[in-house]
Amino acid sequence: MAATMHSLVPDAPPVNGLLSRVQYWFACFFALGWSAVVCAGLYHQFGRGDIPCPLCVVQRMFMLLAALGAAYIIRSALISGTVTGRAYMAGWGLSLVAAIGGSFASWRQTMLHILPGAKGYGSEVLGLHLYVWAWILFQLSVVAIGVALAFAHVTADRAVPAVRPGALRTAGMCALWFLGMVIAVNMLAVFLEEGFHWFLPDAPNRYRFFYDVGILG
Repeated sequence: MAATMHSLVPDAPPVNGLLSRVQYWFACFFALGWSAVVCAGLYHQFGRGDIPCPLCVVQRMFMLLAALGAAYIIRSALISGTVTGRAYMAGWGLSLVAAIGGSFASWRQTMLHILPGAKGYGSEVLGLHLYVWAWILFQLSVVAIGVALAFAHVTADRAVPAVRPGALRTAGMCALWFLGMVIAVNMLAVFLEEGFHWFLPDAPNRYRFFYDVGILG
């Protein structure tokens, strides 16, 4: 009887809070940021002719996986207007695993070209190769995720007004759609590079798909 009466009583609306919105905005920024980093890699690939090696592709996969963790949090807010503690743990946990994995992959590529006189692989940005920048960004992400997780218990189950039309919903939808588009383009780029083969060569110099189907070669 008590359980029945309790079910008839409406649940109290979630408490609104500034930190919950900050956490949501950070998730949007995190997803958009990593998507933009992968876009920069695609620009170097198609605009400057730097075809990514297997380790470069692995780093991009970890970048997109890190963005997907933040996307999980954004989706939770868009659907229910709140983000539970479990959703924070799952989303940021996935991003943390991806950032650690990406750190190892970028560190591994950096160590392959660490000897004096080594030219490195691909072009440079502000004097550093892309995989060195990737290592720096992965390390910064680990710190940022740690801070976000430290405040997750305060922001969990607080209202995030992203269900109704507004700036929060627009930012979340843009982040999800942009991430989805970048994932699709990156998958296509890897397929064109790999063709109908199981592995990428260590130093790829062409898009093997076009050779496999007889368009080139």
